[in-house]
Amino acid sequence: MNIKIICLGKLKEKYLLDGVNEYIKRISKYANISIIELPDETIPENPSEKEVLHIQEIEAEKIKKNIKPQDYIISLDLTGKQLTSEEFADKIQDISLKGFGTIDFIIGGTTGLSRSLVTNSNFVFSFSKLTFPHQLIRLFLSEQIFRAFKILNNEKYHW
Repeated sequence: MNIKIICLGKLKEKYLLDGVNEYIKRISKYANISIIELPDETIPENPSEKEVLHIQEIEAEKIKKNIKPQDYIISLDLTGKQLTSEEFADKIQDISLKGFGTIDFIIGGTTGLSRSLVTNSNFVFSFSKLTFPHQLIRLFLSEQIFRAFKILNNEKYHW
């Protein structure tokens, strides 16, 4: 299985970068995983709704260039479905069993994801109704992907 985490912006905080890199290393035992960092757009101070939507669409176009038609797309968005770790593991297994070779996890930038990108995703996932920095979500996601593989392989980690 191939997993791509497509996200906007670079991780600058060393503690986040170290955490993500550690989980990426652990995940590589189970799947091919890559992180695609795309440049995020500059946001004006006090942007209008129109400016936010325009930024989201520009960023969506950057994201779409990294998605292949046969990929399974999971967008991370506040409107998405919340899952337990076991349900998340089952979701990954189900995607694989349906013949998808690549899962693309999409993490938006500061303004979030465009509605068109969310609507065209195969699945929309939310970690919480709380709002988190998108850099922190990258750490959460990489940890949960690792946890999912541990669960699927009946390996001790999640107890």
